[in-house]
Amino acid sequence: MNIPRPRKIVLLIALVATLALLCCGGSISAVLLGGLTDENNNLNAALGCGKGGPVDPDSKLPRIRPYGATQIRNAAIIINVGADQKLPPRAWVIAVATAMQESRLTNLGNLGARNDHDSLGLFQQRPSSGWGTPEQIRDPVYASTKFYEKLKTIEGWENLPLTNAAQRVQISAYPDAYAKHEPLATQIVNMLADGAANAVGSSLEMVCASAGQIAASGWTIPVKDVVGSAFRTVSRPSHQGVDLSSGRYTPIAAAASGIVSMVKCDEDRRGRLSCNVDGYPGKGGCGWMVEIHHAGDVMTRYCHMIQRPFVREGQEVTAGDVIGRVGSSGNSSGPHLHFEVHLNNDRSSAGAVDPVRFMREQGAPLGGEG
Repeated sequence: MNIPRPRKIVLLIALVATLALLCCGGSISAVLLGGLTDENNNLNAALGCGKGGPVDPDSKLPRIRPYGATQIRNAAIIINVGADQKLPPRAWVIAVATAMQESRLTNLGNLGARNDHDSLGLFQQRPSSGWGTPEQIRDPVYASTKFYEKLKTIEGWENLPLTNAAQRVQISAYPDAYAKHEPLATQIVNMLADGAANAVGSSLEMVCASAGQIAASGWTIPVKDVVGSAFRTVSRPSHQGVDLSSGRYTPIAAAASGIVSMVKCDEDRRGRLSCNVDGYPGKGGCGWMVEIHHAGDVMTRYCHMIQRPFVREGQEVTAGDVIGRVGSSGNSSGPHLHFEVHLNNDRSSAGAVDPVRFMREQGAPLGGEG
């Protein structure tokens, strides 16, 4: 494999964002927003949508907690192999997350009694299962190539939840274990490939994801309309989300893959379940609403739907799936989608973060933001 020459990584030292994190965040954290640091411990974000290409694994690489220099170099190799194979950056995120689960990005040799059968290398591939010889599997370039070759054989892998795509390659005894690594894998790809997780397309034709497209991060916007009322304004300090000014019956998309954790008619201040009619300011309640639990313990909430949502609790959804339609039920002055993002799967106001900032960092900026 020909490793590309060093390319410039675009870094933004986001002092304002850091202050916002400290005042609004509680345990928001290390994985989603504070896990990436340079040598001066500054918060950084790669914003180039992949245009600068992957960084050379042999160049000076950023520090990314909790991994060491050798582990980050292995992540860079995984990304470069995916780029050489002309795969879209979504594949790079899947591969990095898989290696995080299988080996903590460490090129493992034979662990003796602690070995999982004859599993070796970054992806714990087994010679006895036909992945290659022990020497081949412990070559990070070879192992990454074999992972991507198997991924490409899975029909529709691009649209599968990350944990499902990884499991179909790995056939693990712990099929749900990959999901927890998706947020940090996304950030690693952004840091090592100039913001590629915010992009769509192959390594040859990569562009920033536009409204309605699913970025390599696995996130998309719920509706295409502009932000009306913002998060925790002076006039509405308890407004825990944003209002997206959408027309009645506009389809609402799941912002990312996940499991539907709540579907209900949210009662108003009088304890009534009256969601099949338009609401009004001061009525109280979210009306018809849905909550979805995503990888990394992120929860999204969608309120004021016009009718019973199209999904049920416990259902697995994929980014972009239509979960309901915009309405004006509950505490509402007119048709719109009230959209919230919560970290640590905390449904309370303590877990809420600004959806505008969060979605921009996932490469899926809400309407009116770019």
